[in-house]
Amino acid sequence: MTNQSSDFSLADELAQSSQWESDDLDDEFESGYADELISADGPDPEELTTGDQDLVERHQLRRVAGLRTELEDITEVEYRQLRLERVVLVGVWTSGTVQDAENSMAELALLAETAGSEVLEAMYQRRTKPDPATYIGRGKVDGVREIVQASGADTVIFDGELAPSQLRNLEDQIKVKCVDRTALILDIFAQHAKSKEGQAQVELAQLQYMRQRLRGWGGNLSRQAGGRVAGGDGIGGRGPGETKIETDRRRIKTKIAKLRRELAQMKGTRETKRNERRRNAVPSIVIAGYTNAGKSSLLNKLTDAGVLVEDALFATLDPTTRRATTPDGRVYTMSDTVGFVRHLPHQLVEAFRSTLEEVADADLILHVVDGSHPDPEGQITAVRGVFADIEAHAVPELIVINKADAADPMVLARLKNREPHSVVVSAKTGEGIAEVLALIEAELPRPAVEFNALVPYSRGDLLDKLHRGGEITSLEHTADGTLVKGRADEALAGEFAAYAV
Repeated sequence: MTNQSSDFSLADELAQSSQWESDDLDDEFESGYADELISADGPDPEELTTGDQDLVERHQLRRVAGLRTELEDITEVEYRQLRLERVVLVGVWTSGTVQDAENSMAELALLAETAGSEVLEAMYQRRTKPDPATYIGRGKVDGVREIVQASGADTVIFDGELAPSQLRNLEDQIKVKCVDRTALILDIFAQHAKSKEGQAQVELAQLQYMRQRLRGWGGNLSRQAGGRVAGGDGIGGRGPGETKIETDRRRIKTKIAKLRRELAQMKGTRETKRNERRRNAVPSIVIAGYTNAGKSSLLNKLTDAGVLVEDALFATLDPTTRRATTPDGRVYTMSDTVGFVRHLPHQLVEAFRSTLEEVADADLILHVVDGSHPDPEGQITAVRGVFADIEAHAVPELIVINKADAADPMVLARLKNREPHSVVVSAKTGEGIAEVLALIEAELPRPAVEFNALVPYSRGDLLDKLHRGGEITSLEHTADGTLVKGRADEALAGEFAAYAV
């Protein structure tokens, strides 16, 4: 056997591996965007916007397809590798067209990939209503079990909300973990929530969902224990007779009550800020719409907010409010909200109610629609359904059809015909942004009281307030003072009343 140790050179090996790190980065960030942000030739990290920094942080830990979690015995060393959860999608088509069913399954696949899963197979069944015992028919359950065994999937995701009994029956028959659409959306929210309020809202929704679905294998949740009983809860339990599942439900109930108290305090802070804006008569605009329709991109384009933008469902959850000014000088606030989706879990609507109240209290809603989506009309219907749930259906609404650079012109024309009060924009290229700003200026509520006053030059502070919060029709500088005519709210008009002419 030839000894090749003399051919080894450390310098040659180091030179050969010097390119490895950059190659790995290129493989991981195929879009090149995150690589551009963190490269030596890119901008200084301190110059990045808050959204760019959040995006880089999110990409720093990314699960990679093709790696496995199984332990493999190689000589005497064990390697544990990370892999994506492998899932099979199952849906029930009860109404609508075949295209509607396929769009719903495509959206479920995007949700699964956003949560960090690898979709292997997808199937749906035509039924008048879901099976009360197993959601899908008995024969389809057997078919799903065969697909799971053949593909090696470890999770089955159902496109609907499963009752606790359905969930238990499906797991007993398919023999792998089964989750529904609600649990999937909650998992995505838990990954993306960053603020303290957002994390508390998501945890509250998860606990409300989990409370009715606690389940144990065998008898480990039905054992009665207390005091010094072996394996019991001991001190802190309710005593003999309380089962493990009852103890868990009690603890969940206690945690839910604590989270609601915390959210009530946070709601008070939000309400104080809202009342301050009302007192100063500052109009508010809310950007709402379907998830991944481009709400954050539009906010960045209109106000230079610099929030995170990513081509993913529910990329941003925490609301962002920015101050802006109309071309005629009026100050207003613009807020981004959490994205909506078909069959938005009612737990999320309840938990995020304090955040969604911003929509109901707004003076104008910019309803953003993805013009490149296969079913934009379905998006509009789903979002307006949520508006009705939060009692925001009476707020003036401007439809903003986004992604004009990628949409079919025929689809844009159809939407414009269906929604006359709409505007076509592209937050990526800037097309239509000037028209949106002009419509915002026209749609914002005008001050209610008209006045005509001769303001002394010593009261320049009144004119400053008028420029900030009122509307000037005419302004003329005379020898005796400034002759101004315009509109203002009652409080400001009262100050001008002393100089009325």
